[in-house]
Amino acid sequence: MRELSVDRIEEAVRALCIEANRHLPADVCRAVCAAEERETDPLPKGIMGDLRRNIDAAEALRLPVCQDTGMAVVFAQVGQEVHLTGGLLREAVDRGVSRGYTEGLLRCSVVGDPLRRVNTGDNTPAVLHTFLTAGDKVTLTVAPKGFGSENMSKMKMFTPAAGREEILQFIVETAQMAGSNPCPPMVLGVGIGGDFELCALLAKKALCRPLDEPHADSFYREMEAEALERVNALGVGPQGFGGVTTALKVAIETYPTHIAGLPVAVNVGCHVTRHASCVL
Repeated sequence: MRELSVDRIEEAVRALCIEANRHLPADVCRAVCAAEERETDPLPKGIMGDLRRNIDAAEALRLPVCQDTGMAVVFAQVGQEVHLTGGLLREAVDRGVSRGYTEGLLRCSVVGDPLRRVNTGDNTPAVLHTFLTAGDKVTLTVAPKGFGSENMSKMKMFTPAAGREEILQFIVETAQMAGSNPCPPMVLGVGIGGDFELCALLAKKALCRPLDEPHADSFYREMEAEALERVNALGVGPQGFGGVTTALKVAIETYPTHIAGLPVAVNVGCHVTRHASCVL
């Protein structure tokens, strides 16, 4: 049994909050550059150029890539052979988020109660998803989620009579209704299966998959490609000003489900779909 102090988790979460907000993953940067090349009309091409320069400026100036530094979503994969010492995982994660957002001068956007709306002042608490895995390592992923895109997300409890086409239509309709609100080009995470809450979690996890990594199953790989093609045919384009790039990626994650149901969730991400990971 390997022992790991939660102080190390706190420090890692602190660093990941800052890194994720300042430095986009390489696959997202490549996708933004490729979209700029794809656009032929001056307006959307110029907008994609502005988005690329904003990413470069955030990197060079060590500033957040977006003013909405998001609600901190933390995925913690904890090996069963790890004994966490020195405190509770949840408390260590929240301390890390607090330090990351205050020391990193990131905007704090979390209110302590959904109706009374008083800001907590340090972006805590985080949304924490913990998974037990094999081994003696802890893998942490911090995915700050802005709500311009989060608010455009949709979920639908289909009947089992629905099929591939109905799900594709739902993905496209979600993107069309979102329009310019999520700062397109979007990244669309799609969860299919499980139950009410699990399909939403699948959609969130899908946003963390590298944009250049297609689904391993050819059936869903083709479905991702067709969904992306249909979404881009909408013509919403960069920041809603038209063009051929409404979305950078559609990523699908699935899970077995009940014979009587077919839950589907679409979690909308913006063009700076942020996440950073480390292994302890």
